[in-house]
Amino acid sequence: MPNADKANRLVLVCDGAKALLLADSGIAPKPRLKVLETITAPSAPTSQLGTDRPGRVHESKGVSRSAVEATDLHAIAEAEFLRRLADRLAELVQSGTGRILIVAPPKALGTLREAMSAQVKAVVDGELAKDLVKLPVDEIERHIAA
Repeated sequence: MPNADKANRLVLVCDGAKALLLADSGIAPKPRLKVLETITAPSAPTSQLGTDRPGRVHESKGVSRSAVEATDLHAIAEAEFLRRLADRLAELVQSGTGRILIVAPPKALGTLREAMSAQVKAVVDGELAKDLVKLPVDEIERHIAA
């Protein structure tokens, strides 16, 4: 008998710049996905994200100086996008979403996990560490079913 518990769940497919919220109305092991919402982060060039140069450190003794590693502004923008996405998931859970499957690359999945509230974590019924956000919906279905 098919597993009806997997029916009517929300599937989030995302990376650090784009997210698809999909409704899964299928019955396991055959998902049937429909796009509910597409969320994208504005992709600004580095010059628009910030203009800070790497800092310099003066040694307390002597005249030598060292450069400090430059901040990765794109990584900061991706983390902020994933935090906003976690907030969106919290809104959906408060409005009644009962099951969520999260599909994201490993690094994005880790950032998203850190940003999710306990209420959201409680309804996450699965995670898939893959970058599928650029694939068509029917291919995403095949990956989820596997």
